[in-house]
Amino acid sequence: MRTIQVVRPEAADTSFLAAGAKGFGITLKHFAKNLFLPLRKASARAKAGAPVDEKWKNEIETVQYPEEKVTYPERFRGLHRLMMRDDGAVRCVACMCCPTVCPAHCITIIPAETDNKGIEKKPAVFEIDELRCVVCGLCVEACPCDAIRMDTGDHAKPVEDRADAIENLSSMLGRGIRSTATQGGEGPNWRSRGHEGSKDDVNR
Repeated sequence: MRTIQVVRPEAADTSFLAAGAKGFGITLKHFAKNLFLPLRKASARAKAGAPVDEKWKNEIETVQYPEEKVTYPERFRGLHRLMMRDDGAVRCVACMCCPTVCPAHCITIIPAETDNKGIEKKPAVFEIDELRCVVCGLCVEACPCDAIRMDTGDHAKPVEDRADAIENLSSMLGRGIRSTATQGGEGPNWRSRGHEGSKDDVNR
């Protein structure tokens, strides 16, 4: 007859109190670190003769939003905008590259015929659901004619109605500027180029 020895766990291993106390201890550790470490750094800077401003007194900076806004990095992906040609028409040719590559399926384009003989189509409807957008930037990468950008520096605003979060053709054109980029967009080095400008500027 085979005998199996049963190893029973200790009471401390089966009690949730021990795990809870351990997790609470980690929380207290981070709390104390965030509370006192900035003060120690500020004190060290003061002893070294370095200037100590209000930010160094408390590195956990509180931004009074929306009166104050954080400066976003240059490559921050914000709200979409549609670029315009020299005549003010939208650069989009409704090639359907951006809704095809979009992983969130948040872009809706309905193409229409255009009177411009050099362009086959234009978007009759161009909508982006910002609530579904994952801000991946693939639409900008896929666009062959520099029609869509995400360099506005603004993030999606909170809304009370889901329908208000859908950007349409007119709203995105309102943030756009004239672009004289050659067909094919800004090229492979577009990330290193500046994105500042106003609606009266002309990007070359």
